[in-house]
Amino acid sequence: MVRFFLILVLCCAFRSVASAAELRVSVTAGSDEAVGNAVISVKPLSPNLEMPEPVNAAVMAQQNTMFAPFVLAVAVGTEVTFPNMDEFRHQVYSFSKPKRFELRLYGQDTTNKIMFDKPGVVALGCNIHDNMLAFIYVSEHPVVGKTDESGDVVFSNLPPGGYEVHVWHPDELRGGDDMKMVTLRADEASDIAFSVKLRPVRRQQQPPADEGY
Repeated sequence: MVRFFLILVLCCAFRSVASAAELRVSVTAGSDEAVGNAVISVKPLSPNLEMPEPVNAAVMAQQNTMFAPFVLAVAVGTEVTFPNMDEFRHQVYSFSKPKRFELRLYGQDTTNKIMFDKPGVVALGCNIHDNMLAFIYVSEHPVVGKTDESGDVVFSNLPPGGYEVHVWHPDELRGGDDMKMVTLRADEASDIAFSVKLRPVRRQQQPPADEGY
């Protein structure tokens, strides 16, 4: 009886993995310019789909007088840690509506954590170093990631079914793609390409000009 039960469990697990689908997303701008740091969020159209469990922890570091990463994509309910990797202190803050907060001056010996419990875009700054800028995209959808420098991101082990696929970038202008529909089929990979319009001058953080930091 025990042996039969184990075989049944293994068969069910194999069936689940074997029937999973893959979604490959690419984002470009202008004349096929690859767009990194584009956030892709995936919303299932059916509430009955058994989606992968979202990651509920992430890190936004302060290192070399900059935030790392520049764009962090998380799901609602994620706790983000803000370690200071520099030898001097930082004071991280945000005035964004989804999460207003301020982490008072702290150095390497302090660990700060913030729970992001509402969807939206959270812009970060440092009260001490004006060059520092970053964004946390808090998604209400269960699957979220961001494109690499090649403008690509891959989502694996998704259940077959219909989905909305959304794209966001901190420099995106209206007029480009922002959502597409896709139907994923078992044991197949599906491709979606987004073309976005970005502002001519990109928002970015640069290393500080003053080496006295």
